[in-house]
Amino acid sequence: MRTMRRLGRGQFLLVAAAGAAVLAALFVVLSPPGAPADGETRNGVTETRWGRLSEADRSLLAAVRRAGLWEMPAGQQAQQRAASQRVKEVGDMIMEQHMQLDEDTRATAARLGVILPSEPNADQKRWLAEMSGKFGADYDRTFVLRLRAAHGKVFGVIAKTRASTENSEIRAFAERCLRFVNTHMALLESTGLATTDALAS
Repeated sequence: MRTMRRLGRGQFLLVAAAGAAVLAALFVVLSPPGAPADGETRNGVTETRWGRLSEADRSLLAAVRRAGLWEMPAGQQAQQRAASQRVKEVGDMIMEQHMQLDEDTRATAARLGVILPSEPNADQKRWLAEMSGKFGADYDRTFVLRLRAAHGKVFGVIAKTRASTENSEIRAFAERCLRFVNTHMALLESTGLATTDALAS
């Protein structure tokens, strides 16, 4: 209080303004990760320094994140349950590559202020549960068919978003995703178990 009495009115206002500036800076630094990167979101679209971020762009990040959340444990599971050495190898490679892709997804989402899901969707949980009840050759077939069908579906989502996005970060991310998905489909097909059933599922 004595210090405050010594300060003149002008000095007091300067101190108050400085305090307000510090609080404002803290608010920016501590703002939640889902806050828009550069501007407000209107009609599902956020203006960012990398271009307009749409709902479809956010959905792509969420879809790739969910894909990793079930395919990483599936790849690990294949090491214990598969009969085919090739299926084990493919499961391990898909798991390792999804770990890399998941890191990329989280970093991209953080730059764009997008909150990602923390668990697979209902279908993906059901597929994991289904595989958890199988061993040997039956497991091999189910693993390959489920993952090949899932990759075929997400491939379409990625390609469509890549063609329509106005955001350069999402465009580059989609291109990286397409390379991973193409590789994974080729790996699954290399087992000889990716029949027409996989494409129709």
